[in-house]
Amino acid sequence: MISILLTLFTLILTTNMAFAEFFQDISNIIKNNKERLSYGISVTDFNKDGQFEFIVTGFRYPNLALSYKKGYLENLINEEVFSDNLRSTIGVAACDIDNDGFEELYFLNTDTYSGRKQYSDRLLDSQTKIIDLFEIEKNLKSLNLTAGRSVVCVDRNGVGTYGFYVANYGGPTRFYELINNQIIDKAPVLNIDKITGGRAVISGHILGNQMDIFAANERGPNFLYFNEDGRFKDFAEKLGVEDVFENGRGTTLTDFLYRGELDIVTGNWEGEHRIFLKGDKKFKDVATSAFKTPSRVRTVISADFDNDGYDEIFINNIGEANKLFKISHDGELYQIDLNVGLEKNGLGTGAAVADIDNDGILELLISHGESGLQPLSLYKANVNKPFRYLRIFPKTIYNAPARGSTVILNTNFRKHAKTIDAGSGYLCQMEPIAHYGLRINEKVESVTIKWTDGSSNNFKIDKLNKTYIFKKDI
Repeated sequence: MISILLTLFTLILTTNMAFAEFFQDISNIIKNNKERLSYGISVTDFNKDGQFEFIVTGFRYPNLALSYKKGYLENLINEEVFSDNLRSTIGVAACDIDNDGFEELYFLNTDTYSGRKQYSDRLLDSQTKIIDLFEIEKNLKSLNLTAGRSVVCVDRNGVGTYGFYVANYGGPTRFYELINNQIIDKAPVLNIDKITGGRAVISGHILGNQMDIFAANERGPNFLYFNEDGRFKDFAEKLGVEDVFENGRGTTLTDFLYRGELDIVTGNWEGEHRIFLKGDKKFKDVATSAFKTPSRVRTVISADFDNDGYDEIFINNIGEANKLFKISHDGELYQIDLNVGLEKNGLGTGAAVADIDNDGILELLISHGESGLQPLSLYKANVNKPFRYLRIFPKTIYNAPARGSTVILNTNFRKHAKTIDAGSGYLCQMEPIAHYGLRINEKVESVTIKWTDGSSNNFKIDKLNKTYIFKKDI
């Protein structure tokens, strides 16, 4: 029976691909969308108006905070310390480091390929005005003056207080926490201050009950840090994800088998891409030959763009065509032919997703740069109506996004785990919401939230097509 259903699914998918584009281009709603150099993108509510913004970094161009207003995306923040068009900003991540219920922004600046750089990173706090915490005198000694590539949020102690893991290139990794109102680099104490070609990094429930860290590196092995009571031990080699002969670039977490566990997807620069499926003793690469095909990969994203209840994996490339794969039943992969969104000449450097207009369909924002000026691109799937969806927004005890938590959708068809993205698929960070499209005849029973301390809560769902906000109990 299952094989018949799979065959029918494949036929339906192929038919739909033949007659309709998967994406539509809605870049025209971006106001003043001029050619520029852009890299990383984050999704957060930095201006505290109750709506998410796309935070878009500028490489010697202004950083942007694009908010959806009256049918258009427009930049809302022009303060100099934020826009910062003199620095070479590439990576960005947001999380609450001071327990005030709002997310701070880490802007990673890189004005050289490797080693020591001229401009430091910025750590921005939005109060009555925007301030750079690194510019406070007591924090100057903690400046990151090494060329970085990605930054990710980590609540290593599971208490709702986040730090920033900074993947540097040609210099030691940083792990910044705010301790007694002072920025402290904890990496040496935690023994994770390794010098490597750091590229992409993700954090979440990969191995245990707290936020683990997977770092995809260039010119060296990957790291997989198991978090044991706030300290880290590298299990990459033991668990089969070291991938020492490849150059890691984009990475993400996805539930490949819809079984309620997170697996690792990583794109290697001009090397074979991986789908590391978590097993009892080790991870196993289950990527198909089509998925493995080497490319000049940047950001990798897993999301249900078309609300059909099956996630897609989007591979954003630079200087060659992007790729899209659908994860069907039992982990079968189908490549979706693209025309719109293909961007075969696009200089893609970053990408992020959010339901920025609150219509129940995800938008995909792609930034371009490095080797040429290009405007931003904005896409969304052509979704058949009526459709059903569910969005789950977990919050910490301090009322900030609970990044690194895991949401598990429990239905009559599946247990589907999604991480609340902490960054940094490569330079980027998605919206802090678990977005689910629903399958035909699928009935939602409940959702389970696994918090960053390993505790779990089960919540009943009484209505669909809405966003639920669940706050962790003290």
